[in-house]
Amino acid sequence: MNTTDDLKTVPNLKLPRYLGTWYEIARLPMRHEPEGCTDVSAHYTLQDNGNVQVLNRCRMDGEVEEAVGEASVTGDDSARLAVSFLPKGLRWLPFTKGDYWVIQIAPDYSVSLVGSPDRKFLWLLARTPTLDRTVQDHYLAYARQQGFDLTDLIQTPHTGHPTA
Repeated sequence: MNTTDDLKTVPNLKLPRYLGTWYEIARLPMRHEPEGCTDVSAHYTLQDNGNVQVLNRCRMDGEVEEAVGEASVTGDDSARLAVSFLPKGLRWLPFTKGDYWVIQIAPDYSVSLVGSPDRKFLWLLARTPTLDRTVQDHYLAYARQQGFDLTDLIQTPHTGHPTA
């Protein structure tokens, strides 16, 4: 697959079902999340304006750190969101939002694979801090089929001290 091919998203994602708490199982490296982060979780809630509040938490050196952002659906595809973690007054600036595209989801919304169309960012999320290895392998194989290079994939440690 050529990385310029369109990244397929989940058809008809039910955003209200997607809301709630997700635990990061694995991710590609990114500068906003140091490799030493453990117990990574994301909490999505619907805001009055129809956008989604994003509360990301992780444990770094024993302390819980958090980042609050806002996601909005882009276009007519509910599985394609744009997320900004800038202060509210700066979120209108162009080029300050990151792509958050849901590319695969379990029928019961218990596991989600999220990526960016340039294939630089990828997250495997679950509703629980652990995920069966066979299920994990299935989702990661799909990511590879979609053109993601998983050479540097980070398995997120969960220490039993959740940040949720």
